[in-house]
Amino acid sequence: MRRLIISALAATLAVLPTPALAETKALTGEESRYPHAIRLEHGPNRGDVLVTLDRWQTVDILRANRQGKKFKKIASFSDALATHVQCCGHLYELPQQVGDMPAGTVLWSGTVGLRAEIMRARIWRSFDAGETWEYLSECATADNLAGLWEPELSVDARGRLNCYFSDESLKGHSQYIGRTHSTDGVRWSAKEKIVAVQPGWYRPGMPHVKKLPTGEYYLSYEMCGPPKTFCEAVRRISKDGVDWGDPAAYGTRQVAVSGKYFLHTPSITLAPNGTPQGRMILIGQVLVGPDGKIDPGNGRTMFVSDSGGKGGWYEAPAPVEVPKASDEHCRHFHPTAVASLDGRSIIQFASDYTADESACVTSWGTGSLPPFPS
Repeated sequence: MRRLIISALAATLAVLPTPALAETKALTGEESRYPHAIRLEHGPNRGDVLVTLDRWQTVDILRANRQGKKFKKIASFSDALATHVQCCGHLYELPQQVGDMPAGTVLWSGTVGLRAEIMRARIWRSFDAGETWEYLSECATADNLAGLWEPELSVDARGRLNCYFSDESLKGHSQYIGRTHSTDGVRWSAKEKIVAVQPGWYRPGMPHVKKLPTGEYYLSYEMCGPPKTFCEAVRRISKDGVDWGDPAAYGTRQVAVSGKYFLHTPSITLAPNGTPQGRMILIGQVLVGPDGKIDPGNGRTMFVSDSGGKGGWYEAPAPVEVPKASDEHCRHFHPTAVASLDGRSIIQFASDYTADESACVTSWGTGSLPPFPS
């Protein structure tokens, strides 16, 4: 998935002062990684929290009530094509009817394949808040034996279901962010470029899309390649989720007022009841300072914006600490979070190795968000 390695971490990491946090707990205690979580907004389970965990060829689905006090595994499934790996899964709840699927249908998108198999982005659906699942469709396929990763779903202003993905199979690009779209979730358009930059060895990836309270759409992604800001978290904004501008444009760095920024696997969350532009929380795998060196708050920090992610990011302590976070496929790889219903606290999920480093497991914890601006 990743062909480049960042500089080694500093040997000693200072600890930031933090307010009291709830105890961090393991979700299942089993091998798991790449968590993704959403809060349901429709149906009898409205307010509940769903989280998925990748367990190589199996996806586990856990659910908690709206308070998020206790998570229970409610389902698992494996794609028949996941011979080697079933990877990089994202959850999405339909905000409106798409085809024969009503608002509140939960979708899971991930990739299968690898090694000598063509990689495919596959979608599964659940009509009962994650308890039972059935295969829906395939939204993208690699053009050759190169990788296809991290599919992300979003409904645009035209009512089309969009599938964004990181694609390594286009000639002239080590990786680009592509998209297909569908009016029914079954039949998909041809692939199109959303972020495809030069030089071609740059690697935009890890797309996350959110619709802001303003009606605009926010695309967060990592841009791997530049030597001084390797895999930095950047963003684009679209008025309709259809037109994201020139695919060759680099994007705008998501940087805190302190000058710090995240490297690798940026994940964004919207908090309700915030500002008119929207309160957004950003977490990434590795935190660096303005000089590009590992920051003492690495693995302990999240960013908060009350301007819809357009600027003014400020730092806050992360509920789950992964102090040795680095560019690899367990420690803090793709952390995720959901906000409380009042937007004043957050539940975070992050992966790390067990004490003896024999397994990668995912834990969760809760913490307070800064007060809303007056």
